[in-house]
Amino acid sequence: MTIRRRLLSAAALLPLSLLLGANESPSGNAPAVGSEDAGVVASSPDAGSVAMAPEDAGPGAHAGGGGPLEAQGIPGEDGGSDSEAVAAAAVQGGADGGLATLVTVPGLVPPSPVPSRLTAPPITTLRTMAKSQDLLARAKLQGERLVVKEKNGEEKVLTVDPVLQAQLTKILRDYEVPYGAAVVLEPSTGRVLALAEHSAAQPELRGLPFRAVFPAASIFKIVTGSALLEAGVSPEMEECFHGGKRRLTERHLEDSERDGACYSLAMAMGKSANVIFAKLTQKHLTAEVLRHMAARFRFNRAIDFVVPTDVSLAAVPEEGFALANTGAGFGDVYLSPLHGALVASVAANDGLWVDPVLVEPQPQPGVLLPPEEGERVLTSEAAKALTDMLETTVTHGTARGVFRERHFRVDDAVGKTGTLADRNPFRDYSWFVGFAPRDNPRVAVAALVVNDPKWRIRGTWLGREAIRLGLERVPAPIEVTAPASAAGKH
Repeated sequence: MTIRRRLLSAAALLPLSLLLGANESPSGNAPAVGSEDAGVVASSPDAGSVAMAPEDAGPGAHAGGGGPLEAQGIPGEDGGSDSEAVAAAAVQGGADGGLATLVTVPGLVPPSPVPSRLTAPPITTLRTMAKSQDLLARAKLQGERLVVKEKNGEEKVLTVDPVLQAQLTKILRDYEVPYGAAVVLEPSTGRVLALAEHSAAQPELRGLPFRAVFPAASIFKIVTGSALLEAGVSPEMEECFHGGKRRLTERHLEDSERDGACYSLAMAMGKSANVIFAKLTQKHLTAEVLRHMAARFRFNRAIDFVVPTDVSLAAVPEEGFALANTGAGFGDVYLSPLHGALVASVAANDGLWVDPVLVEPQPQPGVLLPPEEGERVLTSEAAKALTDMLETTVTHGTARGVFRERHFRVDDAVGKTGTLADRNPFRDYSWFVGFAPRDNPRVAVAALVVNDPKWRIRGTWLGREAIRLGLERVPAPIEVTAPASAAGKH
């Protein structure tokens, strides 16, 4: 391994506390297993493979999901002695241009060590948030609004819809989810409409929507898919494959005469086809490209919000099978539910990032402030293509059955599912992020459910309910048309 590669690898995996600060490093050494939309996954460093079990495709499974597979830890990159060199190069500017870029571009270097999903799942570090930071718990209902009264007499009116907040919280409590959160926001403005949460495992726990201790799983395919679009891969471009549904190995990433099935990129997004995303990552992306796209989606970067929110950490390996696996959603990448809703909002906002808002701005008499322009993450064309791909999840993919459920059907929605699992103890992380309606989005959501072996509800089901109930609370704008008698008059 060259010195340059050693430095880049260390920069991606080790803290730069002198430059960026550091959070408390998660502890724990429990081995873990993951299940990625197609099911439960176990990684073997010797065979370079990932074994998977079939996905539960039901809208809201209530039965146990079966036992996880045995797993071995994946060895980390060689970089233990490089930490001092990386930190020094970060502070001094460094002699290596690539390392200098990693340091100066926000988000390319994780601000703290990225925990191993297999050996140190960060959910074990969960602690309740401080009461002083918990604005929602301190809020009182005044009329139809939630208001926080500060000690200095200041009143903060929250953007949260009390009815929607109560509806989603009741769902989480009724199903007694071990850990669960649902975030609903207005994508064009960032106004947060719901921050529901519940933990039957730790009833005193507060702050789940802001904690990035949950594996991003296939939600990271949104980042990979965006990078592929920018690399020239169209949603219609097909990639052929053989196997890979139950076991993903390096051989599955090689083109072969055995490739008997083909998916377009859009269909691979909808069906969360891990082998397709791994092959396309290997063929079309580099670690640098994927890191840049992740940083644009605010991974490894702080989110500007009134409530302290964890940085969603993402470690992108330098090359090889590990990089391909990360592109498919198997990497050490973590996401908070609030961040998940914001990721979905990028496509809803025609490629723009809009910061979340929890406190209504104080009106100033005689002053009209124009809405702030968000930071561009994707071109308008790429955002539309990404939306087309995410729509496939609901029309032909992993969320099709849930969104067509009788009496609860939601049309014109788009989104992405994701699942992974820890082994000791067994924890199934189930995600959905998305928005609706497709062309004029009124709500964007993220839903997360962490189940034990007895599944209650899945994230996809909760996400569907968050969209359905959210649309009821945010009605479509009324189109004002001139009366027929006014035709031709000016």
